[in-house]
Amino acid sequence: MDRTYNFNPGPAALPLEVLEQGRDSFMEYGGQGMSLMEMSHRSKPVERMIAETEELLLELIGLADAGYRVLFMSGGASAQFALAAMNLLTAGKSGRYVLSGGFSEKAYEEALSVGEAEVLASGKSHGWARLPDVDAALPGLTAADTAYVHLTTNNTIEGSQFRRFPDTGAIPLIGDMTSDILSRELDWKRFAMFYAGAQKNLGPAGVTAVVIREDLLAASAGAKLPAIFRYATYAANNSLYNTPPVHSIYMMKLMLEWTARQGGVAAMEARSAEKAALLYEAIDASGGFYGGIVERPYRSSMNATWRLSDESLERTFLQEAQAAGFAGLAGHRSVGGIRASIYNGVPVEACRALAGFMHDFRKRRG
Repeated sequence: MDRTYNFNPGPAALPLEVLEQGRDSFMEYGGQGMSLMEMSHRSKPVERMIAETEELLLELIGLADAGYRVLFMSGGASAQFALAAMNLLTAGKSGRYVLSGGFSEKAYEEALSVGEAEVLASGKSHGWARLPDVDAALPGLTAADTAYVHLTTNNTIEGSQFRRFPDTGAIPLIGDMTSDILSRELDWKRFAMFYAGAQKNLGPAGVTAVVIREDLLAASAGAKLPAIFRYATYAANNSLYNTPPVHSIYMMKLMLEWTARQGGVAAMEARSAEKAALLYEAIDASGGFYGGIVERPYRSSMNATWRLSDESLERTFLQEAQAAGFAGLAGHRSVGGIRASIYNGVPVEACRALAGFMHDFRKRRG
């Protein structure tokens, strides 16, 4: 099979091995004589599969015995922008938001619709080309007036990524890790909660993983919300309060098993560094033909972004790239330019081929 080099930002590339496993079990699962999608979510095979998926995720990030729970929810990260504030903002406290790109702004705006929220630090004045200094903004904050600090760890649209994370002490740190979860080793315990839509590094679209520390979960249990919106409801019912996106969770399980077989998060980090280096070398060695959108210290290992000298040349680049078998390279509609999303499921060979195409295009068009 000739497969396209898939650089889409999400839904994104999945390993062929994972897709083949999903295909092979599509019609019949676990000797049950029916598809997983046909089974009751109250059945033992489905309950067991969801429990195993939670265990796998916690094991991969080293939180299996650290007092965290995994909730499988719907609505993507966009739903979590609202639900985090709804569950965790309490009277007399503000949510403090680090603005580093378009999605972090959306999270902040959703919080404003729920309760008190303030911008803790922002990189907007630099056109999102650099990340704000979060540490400099922390002095003076206390748990008495701050419900949480919210930070987007990787900016999918702009192509920037935090390399280190603040120590917020008694104030819960919440992370939107949708576009870089499982791509690198980090101090996961810095976060009281983090969440990720599956459609980048965890599997197909349709399910969102929320990893929340049990003390924060307990503190949020009294939120005056409909049951379906409460984190405590999902925890008490092992993500089975309502009918979950069963097949998406199963595909996440397959993706987590694949990640473990590759060597876990450490191996994903090394592979991500190799892939990113191929593309950034093509940008930096172009003599200005390609220009990176984000300043070098803040570049993402998941979403490489660049511009050409004019929009006409960018359109030509995208047309020729598509014809050559490269998909999903157009930048986000809000910023334009070129973007290559190089999540865990994107093989090194795809980045090597794209870097070669970039060199060739520059020679022909430069």
